[in-house]
Amino acid sequence: MLQSRIQEELIECGTDEAGRGCLAGPVTAAAVILPPDYDHPILNDSKQLSTKQRNALRIEIQREAISYQVCHIHPKEIDQINILKASILAMQRSILQLDPQPGFIAVDGNKFIELPGKQHQCVIKGDSRYLHIAAASVLAKTYRDEYMARIASEFPQYGWESNKGYPTASHREAISEFGPTPYHRMSFKLLPTQLKLEL
Repeated sequence: MLQSRIQEELIECGTDEAGRGCLAGPVTAAAVILPPDYDHPILNDSKQLSTKQRNALRIEIQREAISYQVCHIHPKEIDQINILKASILAMQRSILQLDPQPGFIAVDGNKFIELPGKQHQCVIKGDSRYLHIAAASVLAKTYRDEYMARIASEFPQYGWESNKGYPTASHREAISEFGPTPYHRMSFKLLPTQLKLEL
């Protein structure tokens, strides 16, 4: 059973990101403040849920949350600052848009950069341990998938509506045949045989 929060004294949000390992598209983060008594029988790490479950939960979370925000960091910025910093920045931007502002942040994973005036704790596999982190994982995943489905029509040969920009064999084959797009992360190893595509 997932827990509601780490501490009781301060307003607490959960935050998580999606798309860190992708070759194309943004890294997307969400931050969520849930009511103290919130519970849901199937809310869990978004990777453990079906697309249908995630989409239904997104509606529920957005309706029931005290506050939520979602932020995309796009490939150009990822390439400038690196994917780890971009993932943390996306979480920070989401948190700073919450109203009310949390005093405590529950972060999925093991890396975060402190925000002034806020306490935080990193939690390994936090999206399967805390409800607000799981809620953030659902929002980050569904918003990112929605974005990738939308841009898939611009470059249909890459199959983003199904691979969502992850390094599948078919995605890599399309990069090899057609080259990168403006949505690809040029700082990533797009093809296994080379460090970077020659432009």
